[in-house]
Amino acid sequence: MEVTEKEADELIQPIQKTDLIYQIEDRPPFKEAMFAAIQHLLSIFVAIVTPPLIIGGSLGLDTETTGFLVSMSLLASGISTFVQCKRLGPVGCGLLCIQGTSYSFIGALTSSFAGMGLAALPAMFGVCIAGAPVEMIVSRILKYTKKVITPLVSGIVVTMIGLSLIKVAIISCGGGYSAYDNGTMGSGRNIGLAALVLVSILIFNSINNKYIRMCSIILGLVIGYIASSFMGMIDFSELGSLGAVNIPVPFKYGLSFDWSAFIAIAIIFFITSIEAYGDITANSMIGGEPVEGPKFMKRVQGGVLADGVNSVIAGVFNSFPNSIFAQNNGLIQLTGVASRYVGYYIAALLVILSAFPFVGGIFSIMPEPVLGGATLLMFGTVAASGVRIIASQNINRKAILVLAVSFACGLGVELAPDIFLQAPQWVKGIFSSGITTGGLAAIISNIVIRIKE
Repeated sequence: MEVTEKEADELIQPIQKTDLIYQIEDRPPFKEAMFAAIQHLLSIFVAIVTPPLIIGGSLGLDTETTGFLVSMSLLASGISTFVQCKRLGPVGCGLLCIQGTSYSFIGALTSSFAGMGLAALPAMFGVCIAGAPVEMIVSRILKYTKKVITPLVSGIVVTMIGLSLIKVAIISCGGGYSAYDNGTMGSGRNIGLAALVLVSILIFNSINNKYIRMCSIILGLVIGYIASSFMGMIDFSELGSLGAVNIPVPFKYGLSFDWSAFIAIAIIFFITSIEAYGDITANSMIGGEPVEGPKFMKRVQGGVLADGVNSVIAGVFNSFPNSIFAQNNGLIQLTGVASRYVGYYIAALLVILSAFPFVGGIFSIMPEPVLGGATLLMFGTVAASGVRIIASQNINRKAILVLAVSFACGLGVELAPDIFLQAPQWVKGIFSSGITTGGLAAIISNIVIRIKE
């Protein structure tokens, strides 16, 4: 007797019972679907616009260009979310998986192109598009890569991403890269403003009301925005040069390539694919779907493949690599709505917001300390997530050695970037990022070190 794919999955692992109000294939009424979509949007909006703001600040881009990059990030996230939820052929996981601009690539991009201005954008988009196929290839060989990228390695990389980004957040708290030029770096006004945002977010996050907690970062940014406005730190006249509607222009800034930056980006794409595997597993578990068997593997492969395809789409539309946002898994549990059709509403809202330059402009003129106060906590949370993954593993002698080598190399590069001052340019390009150096050290040491307990 022939066994169907669904029956095979149920034999391997029965569908889990959940307390969900709407399952993955349910279609909630418009009002309820829109309400759930807005909640997801509030939880991801700042996370989506933060990478282009940080990268734009590191390059020294003007308000108009940074605002456009923010808008294109919203557009790319909308398209990517739709692809993941809809599942177009083999591309997509068919779950309520929200995609947004990934934090993981910020460190590598800023270290490779900082201060280069508008001229850096073609190479940035070029290496991101060229690196995305790495994730597509990994999606086809996932069961083999799991032996190379173990939870320990994944935890080390996530921790290094968070720790590397904290440096970027601290610079923003002090006034950003431009503050080095105008002599205001670390001024009391900048530090005080960042502290106000940070403390506000912590206060809102500690309140029992789930909606206030969910909006804590946005509320903290609003308070910082208002305070900085009263302090005369915002020039609203810059918004006058923005148009009425954003028209997406593929390859608006051109396309070029940089080998040293590409290697770093390719490695991060490889690691990101393993993170996506974990996010889809968690999403499936929350949604009562199997986390083993053919159906699950098909979802995971489609989701990781979509990560790569969506990152190419993002690069075409002048945005940065996209990845699945893990924080939305908690929101699915909170709302009891796992319907993938809600993802269509989220995607539509993101695309609509991207069409208005005013949205990107408002964020692009936001003072760096305001953004720094929020990202300091956000990036600290990323590092804490990595520590939690590491802590869940058996920390034996081998694990300690792998941790020691990885953090020594990764943090060493971050703390003493001049270590490669005499090295060839391609070596600097690859190892200038602590994420890349620490990640490579983790992968190699985990394979090479053999200890029998």
